[in-house]
Amino acid sequence: MTISSKLHNYLAAENIEYDEIPHVLTMSSALTAQACHVSGDRLAKAIVLRRNDGYLLAVLPASHHLRLADLRARFGDDIAMAAEGEIDRLFTDCTHGAVPAAGSCYGLDVIVDDSIRMQPEIYIEAGDHETLLHLGRAQFARLTAGSLHGSFSAHD
Repeated sequence: MTISSKLHNYLAAENIEYDEIPHVLTMSSALTAQACHVSGDRLAKAIVLRRNDGYLLAVLPASHHLRLADLRARFGDDIAMAAEGEIDRLFTDCTHGAVPAAGSCYGLDVIVDDSIRMQPEIYIEAGDHETLLHLGRAQFARLTAGSLHGSFSAHD
């Protein structure tokens, strides 16, 4: 159980309160939600996108899928999914595929789907495949303060 160093330092510096939830090793957000007995609507998954020679982190519920066309309509056609190698270079202190829904501490712009922002509590990856962080709505709002938001996902 390891919280990424950048995420840990960022949460401490911003005085954002959270609880650590250890769980069995899982390799998808759907399995993580199931293992932790958490609604997929409350588990924030992070998807790394390439945009204007930079990167953007889209945060949406694990129970949803990204509607890339909606993001392109709002931000331009230059948005694409980042390659795994690009993601690994951005999140060097995280286990492959365990991207925390906290782009600010990695220098990334963030867009948060409206449906996750309305949840009373939110769970995010901690940077490995065995730990979730549990935040209240107000703490998640602080974590994503200054982020863009909109509706760009649909329930699976």
